[in-house]
Amino acid sequence: MKDLKTSFKVGLSFGMTSAILTTVGLMVGLYSSTRSELAVLGGILTVAAADSLSDALAIHISEESEKRHSERHVWEAMLTTLLTKALFALSFAVPVLFLTLDEAIVAGVAWGLLLITAFSYYLARYEKARPWKVIGEHLLIAVFIIIATYFIGEWIAMNLGGVSLLL
Repeated sequence: MKDLKTSFKVGLSFGMTSAILTTVGLMVGLYSSTRSELAVLGGILTVAAADSLSDALAIHISEESEKRHSERHVWEAMLTTLLTKALFALSFAVPVLFLTLDEAIVAGVAWGLLLITAFSYYLARYEKARPWKVIGEHLLIAVFIIIATYFIGEWIAMNLGGVSLLL
């Protein structure tokens, strides 16, 4: 990361973190509310498309609003965010395609936590910080997101399961 341009660091770190946490959270929430492989796979593909595009635009606008970056920097950060988010989000579709849904959720959570751990370790080394402190902080937040989305999904299933949201 030391040799990467700032624009690529922005896109890579944001895109990867957002892809992992959004996709795992969505997978767990959809699983706990629907137990539907189609819903989980559809959610992953939606994150890979719509959320990647919206986050890329958000990075574009955010970097532009700072008024301290070149136009090239803004576009590089945007495109790196888009590609990183889409590719990492799509990686979570693999277990859903090849495993049972229960196994795929466990594999997806494990994959997400492994990626967060690896990236946090790399980031800590880059910043000359204590790796376990950075890893612990990031994993704690990730686990909170996973648990919260699971229970939100359970709440949706119990309270809205029989309600048609398309009146």
